[in-house]
Amino acid sequence: MIKIRQENKNDYKEVYNIIKTAFKTAKESDGNEQDLVVDLRKSESFIPELSLVAVKNERIVGYILFTKIKIGENEELALAPLGILPEYQRQGIGSKLVEHGHEIAKKLGYHYSIVLGSEKYYPRFGYIPAIQYGIKAPFEVPSENFMAIKLNDTNKEIKGTVKYAKEFGI
Repeated sequence: MIKIRQENKNDYKEVYNIIKTAFKTAKESDGNEQDLVVDLRKSESFIPELSLVAVKNERIVGYILFTKIKIGENEELALAPLGILPEYQRQGIGSKLVEHGHEIAKKLGYHYSIVLGSEKYYPRFGYIPAIQYGIKAPFEVPSENFMAIKLNDTNKEIKGTVKYAKEFGI
């Protein structure tokens, strides 16, 4: 049984190691995702309710973080990172984290979430190329890897280039 809950300070060391381990063999990784999370927790972009862990048998096995971004003048979300310990991958844990995060984001009133990731993984949650919403990446990237999802049924149209938190170094 997987339990999804908000991360707390006692989880920080374990989460750091999970992210480091999960991204060690990732195809697209700069190897610093765990340090990015440490920096983001100290930033104005951090939303504690959207820093989530997956627990199985009282052990943290996965992590997801959504942080504030700007698209034009609108405050929205970026999903980064999502990491699952290798031995727990392909068991639906990442899906549970994404879906739970989306539900919380909706309740908090966010309209969109963007992600830079696998075009084979994220579309299952409803992510489509962000350019279809008029959302542009602040860097060169294939459009199928820079995706967005509309979280709420809203007529709110947002267009523009994403401005990430400065901790992303973009």
